[in-house]
Amino acid sequence: MAQRAQPVIGTTGIVAGGFVVVAVLLSFLGIGLRAEVGRGIGPAEWAAIRFTVVQAILSALISVLCAIPLARALARRRFIGRGFLITLLGAPFILPVIVAVLGLLTVFGRSGWANAALGYFGVPPLSIYGLHGVVLAHVFFNLPLATRLLLQGWQSIPAERFRLAAQLNLPPRMIRRTLEYPLLVQIVPGAAALVFVICLTSFAVALTLGGGPRATTIELAIYQAFRFDFDLARAALLSLIQLFIAGGAALIALWIIPNFPLGAGLDRTLQRWDARSGLQQVLDAIVIALGSAFLLLPLLAIVLAGLQGLPEMPAVVWKTAGNSLGVAVLSILTLLIIALPMAGWISSRRAGGAEAIGLIGLSASPLMIGTGWFILINPIADPVPLALPVTALINAMMALPFALRILVPPMRDTLVTFDRLSRSLGLRGWSAWRWLVLPRLRAQIGFAAGLTGALSVGDLGVIALFADPDRATLPLQMYRLMGAYRTEAAAGAALLLLAMALGLFWLCDKGGRWRAEA
Repeated sequence: MAQRAQPVIGTTGIVAGGFVVVAVLLSFLGIGLRAEVGRGIGPAEWAAIRFTVVQAILSALISVLCAIPLARALARRRFIGRGFLITLLGAPFILPVIVAVLGLLTVFGRSGWANAALGYFGVPPLSIYGLHGVVLAHVFFNLPLATRLLLQGWQSIPAERFRLAAQLNLPPRMIRRTLEYPLLVQIVPGAAALVFVICLTSFAVALTLGGGPRATTIELAIYQAFRFDFDLARAALLSLIQLFIAGGAALIALWIIPNFPLGAGLDRTLQRWDARSGLQQVLDAIVIALGSAFLLLPLLAIVLAGLQGLPEMPAVVWKTAGNSLGVAVLSILTLLIIALPMAGWISSRRAGGAEAIGLIGLSASPLMIGTGWFILINPIADPVPLALPVTALINAMMALPFALRILVPPMRDTLVTFDRLSRSLGLRGWSAWRWLVLPRLRAQIGFAAGLTGALSVGDLGVIALFADPDRATLPLQMYRLMGAYRTEAAAGAALLLLAMALGLFWLCDKGGRWRAEA
């Protein structure tokens, strides 16, 4: 029946998908025109490649290894606030990177809380800059993601298997061997590969916590070649290297993920009869407490330092906050204009190719696309006045894969369920959108819009290439304050940026669900 569903089909979905393809291909064209492959890869480029790969491997391994006991403890225990804690694990995903970095500096920096505690015991202070600082920040961002993936897998084990294990009185060692190890073999490689690919294209973390030439990622090297040296040929060559490594890693990730089906159950509520001894309960409690502290202390530091720094913020912070808000709103509108027609096309035609088009945003980093567009625009126009619109458009393209994953499943169900009725009523085109699709997808549209707004308002990527002092966004202005050692003002700006990101997400998500049942 889904093959015949026609209410929302039209040329708009094809046009939207074609626009995304053309936008990415144009950036590739710009990079190809300036990349001097024959110049070879110098020592600086090799150092950036090595550091990028090493920090991504370490970040992926540590994130997943720490996520295994945390997800296992959350799967085995029921306590007050458990649901809120699991929900809070999604906060780092929408948290502006530059804000999280400032929180990590407050906790783990030279004069941070952790070093103050170490100094009390006579331990020398630790430095957060360099390789270990970059890895620490990436673990902060990706530990919740890996934990959510593993927890979802643990909760997918049929309850009947744990019931049978309890009836057979299997010891914890046998439960790990027969139930948990097969799950880990299935999920851990995919989770590690996903974190690895995410860390390959990290920019803001390396920009703020990198330790000089020996701690430079490829993304940061592109920015330095572009912004400081204006060496477009080197920036283009590095962009090609970045595309090759990230694309190859994504393909390898798809190849290495095994497929071990866990089997089906009777959809009963999952109960755990294992790990009820006092020692195991204490160990699980310690793991949950340490994981929660690692994630919540930087957020608490941001709030406390930000409240003290609000009076120290210069007037330019409010102007850049307005720019960030404008970019976020424009990103949301652009995202909806592209994502809704594409989701309708994918849902009604089962257009797998269109869904693959939406995933282009994950294979090409924002900095790489921005570099290609700058090379094309620069000979014919001044790119600086286009900084904010270009940033908004690229942010929308980066959020497109997530929006499609949110919109396509409910839209496909809607088209299948109401196919006969829409045909009998003659619903086509805009009428189908107005009376059928949009009312039933309000909650998903609001969630996708809120996610896009939160990611866009806190982005520090493309704007770093194009912006001048008059067209900066709040994350860029906050980075400038940190560079000028105006820590109090930067903390106030961080709190403002955090409030904007969370406020945009809440407003869009709540607006989509408001009276949705009516």
